[in-house]
Amino acid sequence: MEIWDFLSTAILRGGMYSLMAVGLTLVFGVMNIANFAHGEFYMLGAFFGYFALSVLNAMNLPPFMAPLLSIAFAGIGVFIVAGVIERTVFRALRKRSKGQWLMNTFLLTLGISIILQNGAKLLWGAKYRGVTRMWPSESLDWLYGIGLPPDRLIGFLIAVVSIVALLMFLNKTNTGRAIRAVSQDETGASLVGINLGFIHTLVFAMSGLLAGIAGAALLSITPAFPFMGTMPLYKSWFVLILVGMGNIGGSIVGGLILGLLEAFATTYLSQYLGSGSQEFICLTVIIAILLLKPNGIFGKSVKSAVE
Repeated sequence: MEIWDFLSTAILRGGMYSLMAVGLTLVFGVMNIANFAHGEFYMLGAFFGYFALSVLNAMNLPPFMAPLLSIAFAGIGVFIVAGVIERTVFRALRKRSKGQWLMNTFLLTLGISIILQNGAKLLWGAKYRGVTRMWPSESLDWLYGIGLPPDRLIGFLIAVVSIVALLMFLNKTNTGRAIRAVSQDETGASLVGINLGFIHTLVFAMSGLLAGIAGAALLSITPAFPFMGTMPLYKSWFVLILVGMGNIGGSIVGGLILGLLEAFATTYLSQYLGSGSQEFICLTVIIAILLLKPNGIFGKSVKSAVE
């Protein structure tokens, strides 16, 4: 029983970590932006999802319709916010930045993070806004009697569907192929007629979309709060350090590895290390990766974000 509880917890956590990390990886791999405002997109998704769900629940919609629509609304809302930020801020910086692009974007996204945090606090206050549960079902007992909360299971399925949809978009559509081309050779892509400005805006907005979906899908587990984005950001960067920068496929695997590590720490180490067991094991692994394999466990074989 304990091993099944351990595996279910690990997989469900890993799905959301993968969703967050894929969005961060996409921006870094295609645009070379170290986005430290990614956690705030997660926060905005949680707030948008909360307000949308509050309105939709009052409309007596069919079961499962209100949470699905609220998650979709949150994703689209953050998609628009992220797209506006790229068009108004990063495009201007790209035109004027002659060097140190990565450092400039790091400082810029850090500033955006602070603005979004305090803007959310100003608009919505500092109190937590959450729901008891999103989906109208009790705990599911399946597979040797494991009690699995529907919110976690459906949240994991949403993460899987979102990642699969992204991969299909990147591999099966002309726009997706254009994104892959830009990630491999931006200059060459522009020479064959690809609109770099459009691709940059789309990629940044898609990253926000994925983070917004994650924030809304976990609303019953992690309530909306202006400063809630720090931990998801930390987890996302952990995955990138673990698997190597700019690797979407590796980020999916890395999210699951992180879920396994945290579940292991919670299940088997918390009695010895206390409540900080998750942070202890994660930081230990990060230090080991940086010392032994600085490019990440998949770093050497990766040439672009979408390979």
